Order: sequence, then structure tokens, then C-alpha cells
Amino acid sequence: MKKIFLALSVCILFFSCQKTIESAVDDILVQAMTSGKWKMSLFTKNGVDFTSDFTSYQFQFYNNKTVDAIKNSVLEKTGTWNANSTNKTIEANFNNQAIPVSMINGLWTITKNSFLFVEATQTNGTEIKTLRLDKI
Repeated sequence: MKKIFLALSVCILFFSCQKTIESAVDDILVQAMTSGKWKMSLFTKNGVDFTSDFTSYQFQFYNNKTVDAIKNSVLEKTGTWNANSTNKTIEANFNNQAIPVSMINGLWTITKNSFLFVEATQTNGTEIKTLRLDKI
């Protein structure tokens, strides 16, 4: 009986620690995204470079999972965002927004990142998009 209780306790502790670690990683990701503004330094769609369309934009991510698209220092649109450190994904949604900001919508797979940049790709059928955000 003691062995079963000990084994059960170890399992509970292990899964509890794993959840705590995942939560800590998510907290670090949110902290990285929300501490400062970001600029789009690369955006391609099927190999065509759209980076210049984002030149006047900055993006500010917030802890409440909203994100502001700021054009020429003026708030243009507020959207939503979410990140998943386990799946290495980030998602953005700007409802009823025109191009270029609407091109950011959807689920992105993070391919490289640090506290200073994020590189990601998105594939929808035959459409492939890549982006790089750099902290300002």
C-alpha cells in the first residue's frame, strides 16, 4: 500500500512540476512579447516581398492578449494575439482590417526567436508567408 501511495505521489508531483514549467515558459514568452514595441523587418507571401508595406507600422503586444497596430505613431487597429510555447506558435487576428495588417492574421509557426526577434511561417494550402518581427 505504501509503495502504491509513493508511486502515485511521485506521478502527481511530476505532472504538477511539468505544468509549472510549461506555465513559466508561457510567462516568459508573454513577457518577451509585451515588453516593448515591434517592427516588421521581413514579410513575404509566396516569395514576394511585402516588407515595405509595413515600414510605417509598429506593433505593441499587451498582457491581456490584445495587440495594437500603430501606423505613423497613430493607433490604427487593435487586434488579439495568443502564443503557445509548447507548440511554438503565435496567433494574431485583426478583424475587418485592410492589407497589409490583415496579412498577419492566423496561426504562425515560430522558426527562430529570442527576446529581440521572432521569425515565423504560415502555410495555408499553397500560400506560404514568412515574417520577422524585431523589437524596437
